[in-house]
Amino acid sequence: MSKMSGGKNLTAILSIVTIGAAFSFGVAKAMAAEDVTEDQIVRALAPAKKPLTRGLSVGPQTDPAATAAEGKFVQTIRGRSTRSLSSSEREEIASIVKDKPKIDLEINFEYNSADISARSLPSVQALGRALSNPDLKGSTFVVAGHTDAAGGEGYNQDLSERRADSIKRYLTDKYGINGTDLVTVGYGKSKLKDPSQPMAEANRRVQVVNMENKTTASK
Repeated sequence: MSKMSGGKNLTAILSIVTIGAAFSFGVAKAMAAEDVTEDQIVRALAPAKKPLTRGLSVGPQTDPAATAAEGKFVQTIRGRSTRSLSSSEREEIASIVKDKPKIDLEINFEYNSADISARSLPSVQALGRALSNPDLKGSTFVVAGHTDAAGGEGYNQDLSERRADSIKRYLTDKYGINGTDLVTVGYGKSKLKDPSQPMAEANRRVQVVNMENKTTASK
């Protein structure tokens, strides 16, 4: 009887250990999923490859005049300070980037501050490595700061601009990325990612967009 009881106890202990190990593995996977990688950023920002065949038209055709106008506009905003952009220029940037390769990074900052939090540094560092990758280096990128809906419009506009500037400064200082290749813009709370939950963390983000404009990039 004691042997059977001992066997049952051993089985129970082993079951608990197995469940515990499985739970730990699940938590580790969830935590790892929060950290964006350099490869994920490169793949998200890489321009779509054009088809090799000339006879077949694949996807929407680009208007040469519109492309030229877009390039001219990008030239006017390269090297500009974030605060110098007018509201109409910010909206034009938002319109252009709709169909460009982009990625949203949930980068946390210290409360009421533009200082990047320690927990978000790995994501910013992955971004720095990605923008230094040969597949992306030399393109013009928009770094757009967004906030949630807490606070007034003026406060959030200023905060989003300072946070976009903070990301740009980190990328230029730590990774030597050309500052004129980074167009920083702030949108405050005007473009919530999740309007149904205006206070959600998903709204407090930095969006990075590849303008695919290497011809204007400084070499």
